[in-house]
Amino acid sequence: MHQFFAPEIANDHTLPQEESQHAVKVLRLREWDEIEVVDGSGVRYRCRITLAHQKRCEVEILEEIPQPDHWGCNIVIGIAPTKNLDRIEWMAEKCTEAGVNRIIPLLCRYSERKELKTERVRKILVSAMKQSLKATLPQLDEMTSVRDVIAMPFDGQKFIAYCDKDTPRKSFAREYHPGSDVLVLIGPEGDFSHEEVDEAIRAGFVPVTFGESRFRTESAAVFACNAVHTLIQLNKQ
Repeated sequence: MHQFFAPEIANDHTLPQEESQHAVKVLRLREWDEIEVVDGSGVRYRCRITLAHQKRCEVEILEEIPQPDHWGCNIVIGIAPTKNLDRIEWMAEKCTEAGVNRIIPLLCRYSERKELKTERVRKILVSAMKQSLKATLPQLDEMTSVRDVIAMPFDGQKFIAYCDKDTPRKSFAREYHPGSDVLVLIGPEGDFSHEEVDEAIRAGFVPVTFGESRFRTESAAVFACNAVHTLIQLNKQ
């Protein structure tokens, strides 16, 4: 069954214009066809089209199905956007497919990219949410100073991953407690500065490594996200 995104579907029973056009003009859906709609807040709706108009597709809600995140914890990735925008978009897509609750673009001392237009990235999140049959859209923050993120309250485990082998780091896989809320910070291509790492450690972040391999920034974020899911699944067995 075709899936669409409409954050206000419970109130106005109408697909947004872009989704309406896709449903009616591209997929050629008509009145009485059934579709699934997610609101991005954890609810899936089974609907029937009552007005097939490419600018305003109206539906009747047949069933409301709560669909909480299957991983059962809050996964937050803070990452310094890469100079190549395609890589950060790929990261956002893959983390959403695996399951992530929030992505915070970080502005760091050695950041290659100082600004990030989040509109396009948010569209990728919507597409990945629908493709992976989820009902919750990850929160995407605007670019935020890493120091502000370090200082923000977070009730869960906090990690900072970096490449400097001269500073003691622990194994992320051993330190993460499966099922715990988790915040992982990933630095830019030039890594975090020593001052940023020291500040994070003083704020309770655990310095970690993802193993012997050296990852690109975006790969490290995807690895961290998938590692959390893998450890949760192993803990359920």
